[in-house]
Amino acid sequence: MKILIVDDEPLARSELRYLLQNNSMVEEVKEADGVESAQDMVQTANPDVVFLDIQLDDGNGMVLAKLWKKLPQHPYIVFATAYDQYALDAFDAEAIDYVLKPFDQIRIDQTLIRINRLIGKRGKAESDEKKYDNPRLSVTNEERTMVIQKQNILYLEAKSGIVSIHTRQGSKIKSKETLTSIISQLDPNHFLRVHRSFVVNLNSVLELQPSFNHTYELTLNDNSKIAVSRSYVNVTKKALGII
Repeated sequence: MKILIVDDEPLARSELRYLLQNNSMVEEVKEADGVESAQDMVQTANPDVVFLDIQLDDGNGMVLAKLWKKLPQHPYIVFATAYDQYALDAFDAEAIDYVLKPFDQIRIDQTLIRINRLIGKRGKAESDEKKYDNPRLSVTNEERTMVIQKQNILYLEAKSGIVSIHTRQGSKIKSKETLTSIISQLDPNHFLRVHRSFVVNLNSVLELQPSFNHTYELTLNDNSKIAVSRSYVNVTKKALGII
Protein backbone atom coordinates (compact mmCIF):
# COMPACT_ATOMS: atom_id res chain seq x y z
CA MET A 1 0.00 0.00 0.00
CA LYS A 2 1.04 3.60 -0.61
CA ILE A 3 1.13 5.81 2.47
CA LEU A 4 1.40 9.54 3.07
CA ILE A 5 2.51 10.88 6.47
CA VAL A 6 1.30 14.38 7.30
CA ASP A 7 3.03 15.89 10.35
CA ASP A 8 4.79 19.19 10.97
CA GLU A 9 7.41 17.53 13.23
CA PRO A 10 10.33 15.99 11.28
CA LEU A 11 11.20 13.58 14.11
CA ALA A 12 7.63 12.27 14.31
CA ARG A 13 7.57 11.72 10.54
CA SER A 14 10.88 9.90 10.69
CA GLU A 15 9.79 7.59 13.51
CA LEU A 16 6.51 6.73 11.82
CA ARG A 17 8.22 6.17 8.46
CA TYR A 18 10.59 3.69 10.12
CA LEU A 19 7.73 1.69 11.64
CA LEU A 20 5.74 1.69 8.41
CA GLN A 21 8.67 0.57 6.29
CA ASN A 22 9.22 -2.37 8.64
CA ASN A 23 5.92 -3.81 7.43
CA SER A 24 5.93 -5.83 4.20
CA MET A 25 2.47 -4.56 3.19
CA VAL A 26 3.87 -1.05 2.71
CA GLU A 27 5.18 -0.31 -0.79
CA GLU A 28 5.81 3.42 -0.58
CA VAL A 29 5.93 6.13 2.09
CA LYS A 30 5.84 9.84 1.30
CA GLU A 31 5.80 12.82 3.64
CA ALA A 32 4.12 16.22 3.88
CA ASP A 33 4.82 18.81 6.57
CA GLY A 34 1.55 20.75 6.46
CA VAL A 35 -1.87 21.34 4.95
CA GLU A 36 -0.74 22.82 1.64
CA SER A 37 1.85 20.16 0.86
CA ALA A 38 -0.56 17.42 1.99
CA GLN A 39 -3.22 18.66 -0.43
CA ASP A 40 -0.72 18.54 -3.28
CA MET A 41 0.53 15.07 -2.34
CA VAL A 42 -2.95 13.56 -2.14
CA GLN A 43 -3.64 14.82 -5.66
CA THR A 44 -0.33 13.76 -7.20
CA ALA A 45 0.77 10.68 -5.23
CA ASN A 46 -2.71 9.14 -4.84
CA PRO A 47 -1.96 7.40 -1.52
CA ASP A 48 -4.08 4.54 -0.22
CA VAL A 49 -3.69 5.76 3.35
CA VAL A 50 -2.86 9.05 5.07
CA PHE A 51 -1.42 9.04 8.59
CA LEU A 52 -2.53 12.51 9.62
CA ASP A 53 -1.62 14.69 12.59
CA ILE A 54 -4.36 17.03 13.77
CA GLN A 55 -2.61 20.18 14.94
CA LEU A 56 -0.42 21.40 12.09
CA ASP A 57 1.52 24.65 11.78
CA ASP A 58 -0.55 25.89 8.84
CA GLY A 59 -3.96 24.38 9.60
CA ASN A 60 -6.02 21.56 11.04
CA GLY A 61 -5.79 17.92 10.01
CA MET A 62 -9.40 17.27 10.96
CA VAL A 63 -10.55 19.83 8.39
CA LEU A 64 -8.37 18.14 5.77
CA ALA A 65 -9.84 14.72 6.52
CA LYS A 66 -13.39 16.00 6.12
CA LEU A 67 -12.45 17.53 2.77
CA TRP A 68 -10.78 14.37 1.52
CA LYS A 69 -13.68 12.09 2.38
CA LYS A 70 -15.70 13.94 -0.30
CA LEU A 71 -13.28 12.85 -3.02
CA PRO A 72 -14.52 10.07 -5.35
CA GLN A 73 -11.39 8.00 -4.61
CA HIS A 74 -10.49 9.23 -1.15
CA PRO A 75 -7.61 7.77 0.87
CA TYR A 76 -8.20 5.98 4.15
CA ILE A 77 -7.45 8.29 7.07
CA VAL A 78 -5.58 7.33 10.23
CA PHE A 79 -5.17 10.11 12.76
CA ALA A 80 -1.70 9.93 14.27
CA THR A 81 -1.54 12.47 17.07
CA ALA A 82 -0.47 13.20 20.63
CA TYR A 83 -3.96 14.35 21.58
CA ASP A 84 -6.74 12.00 22.63
CA GLN A 85 -9.55 14.57 22.89
CA TYR A 86 -10.34 14.47 19.15
CA ALA A 87 -11.46 10.84 18.99
CA LEU A 88 -15.16 11.68 18.54
CA ASP A 89 -14.34 14.21 15.83
CA ALA A 90 -12.28 11.51 14.11
CA PHE A 91 -15.35 9.29 14.03
CA ASP A 92 -17.30 12.07 12.30
CA ALA A 93 -14.49 12.38 9.76
CA GLU A 94 -14.83 8.62 9.05
CA ALA A 95 -11.25 7.88 10.07
CA ILE A 96 -10.21 4.24 10.01
CA ASP A 97 -8.12 4.49 13.17
CA TYR A 98 -6.85 6.88 15.81
CA VAL A 99 -3.27 6.19 16.90
CA LEU A 100 -1.66 8.06 19.78
CA LYS A 101 1.97 9.09 19.99
CA PRO A 102 4.43 7.68 20.86
CA PHE A 103 3.94 5.01 18.22
CA ASP A 104 4.99 1.38 18.53
CA GLN A 105 5.41 -1.34 15.93
CA ILE A 106 2.64 -3.63 17.18
CA ARG A 107 0.03 -0.88 17.15
CA ILE A 108 1.04 0.32 13.69
CA ASP A 109 1.02 -3.24 12.33
CA GLN A 110 -2.50 -3.77 13.69
CA THR A 111 -3.66 -0.67 11.85
CA LEU A 112 -2.01 -1.76 8.61
CA ILE A 113 -3.61 -5.21 8.75
CA ARG A 114 -7.03 -3.62 9.16
CA ILE A 115 -6.45 -1.22 6.27
CA ASN A 116 -5.12 -3.96 4.01
CA ARG A 117 -8.39 -5.86 4.47
CA LEU A 118 -10.38 -2.74 3.60
CA ILE A 119 -8.29 -2.14 0.48
CA GLY A 120 -8.99 -5.72 -0.62
CA LYS A 121 -12.73 -5.25 -0.14
CA ARG A 122 -12.67 -1.94 -2.00
CA GLY A 123 -10.82 -3.56 -4.90
CA LYS A 124 -13.39 -6.36 -5.11
CA ALA A 125 -16.26 -3.87 -5.00
CA GLU A 126 -14.71 -1.84 -7.83
CA SER A 127 -14.16 -5.00 -9.86
CA ASP A 128 -17.78 -6.07 -9.34
CA GLU A 129 -18.98 -2.59 -10.28
CA LYS A 130 -17.11 -2.75 -13.58
CA LYS A 131 -18.56 -6.19 -14.26
CA TYR A 132 -22.09 -5.00 -13.57
CA ASP A 133 -21.56 -1.92 -15.77
CA ASN A 134 -21.65 -4.15 -18.85
CA PRO A 135 -25.20 -3.69 -20.23
CA ARG A 136 -25.15 -7.10 -21.92
CA LEU A 137 -25.51 -10.63 -20.56
CA SER A 138 -23.83 -13.49 -22.40
CA VAL A 139 -25.12 -17.05 -21.96
CA THR A 140 -24.26 -20.27 -23.73
CA ASN A 141 -26.41 -23.10 -24.97
CA GLU A 142 -24.42 -25.96 -26.43
CA GLU A 143 -22.19 -24.28 -29.06
CA ARG A 144 -24.11 -21.00 -29.26
CA THR A 145 -23.45 -17.87 -27.25
CA MET A 146 -26.40 -15.52 -26.95
CA VAL A 147 -26.15 -11.86 -25.98
CA ILE A 148 -29.06 -10.19 -24.21
CA GLN A 149 -29.54 -6.61 -23.11
CA LYS A 150 -29.89 -6.84 -19.32
CA GLN A 151 -32.54 -4.13 -19.24
CA ASN A 152 -34.75 -6.31 -21.44
CA ILE A 153 -34.79 -9.22 -18.98
CA LEU A 154 -38.02 -9.70 -17.02
CA TYR A 155 -37.06 -12.77 -15.02
CA LEU A 156 -35.04 -15.98 -15.03
CA GLU A 157 -36.49 -19.40 -14.29
CA ALA A 158 -34.52 -22.57 -13.50
CA LYS A 159 -36.19 -25.92 -14.16
CA SER A 160 -34.81 -29.41 -14.81
CA GLY A 161 -31.26 -28.15 -15.32
CA ILE A 162 -32.28 -25.46 -17.82
CA VAL A 163 -32.43 -21.72 -17.17
CA SER A 164 -35.02 -19.81 -19.20
CA ILE A 165 -34.48 -16.07 -19.59
CA HIS A 166 -37.77 -14.29 -20.22
CA THR A 167 -37.51 -10.92 -21.97
CA ARG A 168 -39.73 -7.88 -22.41
CA GLN A 169 -40.10 -8.78 -26.08
CA GLY A 170 -41.80 -12.05 -25.13
CA SER A 171 -38.89 -14.29 -26.11
CA LYS A 172 -37.56 -17.10 -23.93
CA ILE A 173 -33.85 -17.84 -24.20
CA LYS A 174 -32.65 -21.14 -22.75
CA SER A 175 -29.25 -22.04 -21.35
CA LYS A 176 -27.66 -24.99 -19.57
CA GLU A 177 -25.60 -22.65 -17.40
CA THR A 178 -26.55 -22.66 -13.74
CA LEU A 179 -28.74 -19.94 -12.31
CA THR A 180 -25.96 -19.04 -9.88
CA SER A 181 -23.49 -18.58 -12.74
CA ILE A 182 -25.84 -16.26 -14.61
CA ILE A 183 -26.71 -14.28 -11.48
CA SER A 184 -23.01 -13.52 -10.98
CA GLN A 185 -23.18 -11.30 -14.10
CA LEU A 186 -26.21 -9.34 -12.88
CA ASP A 187 -26.20 -6.29 -10.63
CA PRO A 188 -27.83 -7.25 -7.28
CA ASN A 189 -29.26 -3.73 -7.08
CA HIS A 190 -31.46 -4.57 -10.07
CA PHE A 191 -31.87 -8.35 -10.05
CA LEU A 192 -33.05 -10.32 -7.05
CA ARG A 193 -33.40 -14.00 -6.32
CA VAL A 194 -36.88 -14.50 -4.84
CA HIS A 195 -37.05 -18.29 -4.99
CA ARG A 196 -34.67 -21.17 -5.52
CA SER A 197 -35.89 -21.22 -9.13
CA PHE A 198 -36.59 -17.55 -9.88
CA VAL A 199 -34.65 -14.30 -10.28
CA VAL A 200 -36.56 -11.13 -11.16
CA ASN A 201 -35.66 -7.75 -12.59
CA LEU A 202 -36.81 -5.42 -9.80
CA ASN A 203 -37.65 -2.74 -12.36
CA SER A 204 -40.29 -5.08 -13.79
CA VAL A 205 -42.19 -5.64 -10.53
CA LEU A 206 -45.67 -4.14 -10.30
CA GLU A 207 -47.14 -5.81 -7.24
CA LEU A 208 -46.40 -8.09 -4.28
CA GLN A 209 -49.33 -10.07 -2.87
CA PRO A 210 -49.64 -12.60 -0.03
CA SER A 211 -50.15 -16.16 -1.17
CA PHE A 212 -50.70 -19.39 0.77
CA ASN A 213 -48.60 -20.77 3.64
CA HIS A 214 -46.73 -17.50 4.32
CA THR A 215 -45.43 -17.22 0.76
CA TYR A 216 -45.95 -14.30 -1.61
CA GLU A 217 -46.45 -13.72 -5.31
CA LEU A 218 -45.00 -11.02 -7.55
CA THR A 219 -46.80 -9.60 -10.55
CA LEU A 220 -44.51 -8.29 -13.28
CA ASN A 221 -45.36 -5.69 -15.91
CA ASP A 222 -46.11 -8.39 -18.49
CA ASN A 223 -48.59 -9.93 -15.99
CA SER A 224 -46.30 -12.85 -15.22
CA LYS A 225 -46.79 -14.30 -11.72
CA ILE A 226 -43.62 -15.21 -9.82
CA ALA A 227 -43.61 -17.17 -6.57
CA VAL A 228 -41.65 -15.76 -3.62
CA SER A 229 -40.69 -18.52 -1.20
CA ARG A 230 -40.83 -17.97 2.56
CA SER A 231 -37.06 -17.77 2.96
CA TYR A 232 -36.90 -14.90 0.44
CA VAL A 233 -39.91 -12.87 1.61
CA ASN A 234 -38.05 -10.45 3.90
CA VAL A 235 -35.22 -9.74 1.47
CA THR A 236 -37.77 -9.21 -1.31
CA LYS A 237 -39.79 -6.76 0.77
CA LYS A 238 -36.61 -4.89 1.68
CA ALA A 239 -35.48 -4.68 -1.95
CA LEU A 240 -38.88 -3.28 -2.92
CA GLY A 241 -38.81 -0.73 -0.10
CA ILE A 242 -41.72 -2.31 1.78
CA ILE A 243 -39.77 -2.78 5.05
